[in-house]
Amino acid sequence: MRIARFSIGEAVSFGVVEENTVAAVSAHPFGDLTFTGHRFPLDDVRLLAPILPSKIVAIGKNYADHAREMGGEPPAEPVLFSKPSTAVIGPGEAVAYPQKLTERVDYEGELAVVIGRLCREVPVERAADVVLGYTCANDVTARDLQQRDGQWTRAKGFDTFCPLGPWIETEADPSDLALTTTVNGEVKQQARTSQLEHGIPELVAYVSQVMTLLPGDVILTGTPAGVGPLEIGDTVTVAIDGVGELANRVVARE
Repeated sequence: MRIARFSIGEAVSFGVVEENTVAAVSAHPFGDLTFTGHRFPLDDVRLLAPILPSKIVAIGKNYADHAREMGGEPPAEPVLFSKPSTAVIGPGEAVAYPQKLTERVDYEGELAVVIGRLCREVPVERAADVVLGYTCANDVTARDLQQRDGQWTRAKGFDTFCPLGPWIETEADPSDLALTTTVNGEVKQQARTSQLEHGIPELVAYVSQVMTLLPGDVILTGTPAGVGPLEIGDTVTVAIDGVGELANRVVARE
């Protein structure tokens, strides 16, 4: 099932994408869904970020090849960092390049996990029980600021630096999905989630040992090798088989 958040006119709703239509649901997508009876052609609605999380927990250096391209080895334990909820944008929205503050902004295509229920200290074997589904993500990063600061908050925290979408796929098996990132149609990253150093169940368990996770919270699972710079006017697309495709254009920050 594909759960989308969408707008039509001034109204914003959650809905289930079925072929070329969206069936609206009442309230939120957590728990049993109640359909309103309203159905809209997919072409007539605007897809928004599928969730507005209370927090985004990201995992660094979770593909060995990316850890090495950044000059290190994959860590024994997951490396956690956060992105603010204000960084979230949806499919088709613009990534704003803050030219006055950074000279290099990179794409980082990733699989994102969307939490479906309040949870804490989740055992690995029960991790799937607390996951609502999966979506595509781009952990946009001001690479020069990351290197200069020695920590990642500023580099990864700009407004628009966390595109998510196009929807939440609830039935995907995240253990071996193909991930491809393109810039203006040119392939830049290709990997499979089976190459993750720490898989989805382990990540959910690990993060939930540290903090309580709320419905809608997002875990970014890490990016593979091939990260690189974006320029104003570029279109970056993150496609994950069985999940969807997320495309965003880069514009100058006003």
